[in-house]
Formats: sequence, structure tokens, C-alpha cells
Amino acid sequence: MIIEEVQNKHYPALKELFLNERKKTFSWLDTSKFHLDDFEKYTQGEYILTALVNDIPVGFISIWMPTNFIHHLYVDEKYQNKKIGTELLKAAIGVTKSAVTLKCLENNTKAIEFYKKRGFTEKEKAYSQHGSCIFLKSSEEIV
Repeated sequence: MIIEEVQNKHYPALKELFLNERKKTFSWLDTSKFHLDDFEKYTQGEYILTALVNDIPVGFISIWMPTNFIHHLYVDEKYQNKKIGTELLKAAIGVTKSAVTLKCLENNTKAIEFYKKRGFTEKEKAYSQHGSCIFLKSSEEIV
């Protein structure tokens, strides 16, 4: 597995991955409103790193660089629990050269557990259009 900056040739596979994993992750939302073109819409202006296995995208992380905010982190279900998400987080901190923050819906308990196991701490709670969420901040090193 390698991690590199996104390339145009990765977009078709990343669009599929984003749509499929969002539908699985946010099953309590109306997933009929999720579309293939959402990937480009929701990552516009963000720095994207892609995890590749045999040159096939299996995960990505998108970062809003002005504030070191992780907007998205998704790994194809078939490749989860193989440290790809952890390596994407480490790569993000390598790019930002500092701690990163993110927002996670409280219903997404699997993701919250994932981040906390890697040293993220809860900073505050808020409410978004999709429900209650938690803001988390990393240390400068992912465990």
C-alpha cells in the first residue's frame, strides 16, 4: 500500500468509494440523497491523499489546509482493519506538520472509537444538519 497525492486518474474509483462507504456509514440518514458527483463537490479546494493497493484507490483523506481540518476519511470496507486509515492520518499530519481536527457525527460510533484509539481527544460538542457531532483533535503523533 502506498499513499500519494490524488491524481486525476483516481477520481472515478474515489467517487465510487465515497458514495458506497457513505451509504454504509450513514445508514440512519436518507442515503438516496447521496450521489456519485458528491465526491468532487464535497472535497473541492481540499488537499487529498489517496491510499493505493496495486495502483487502485482503497481509501482517501481530504484536508482543508487553512485550518488543518480533516473533512473526510474513508477506506473501502474490504480494506478496513488493515491500518490504512491510521496511515492516512499519519500522512495528513506529515503534510500539515501539526495536529489536525475533525468533526464526527455522534451516531458514527465506529469512527469515534477509531479516532480516540489513535490519540484524538474530544474538544466540544455541537449540532449539525445531520445531528449531534463531536469535534476531535489529534496529538501531533498518531498512535
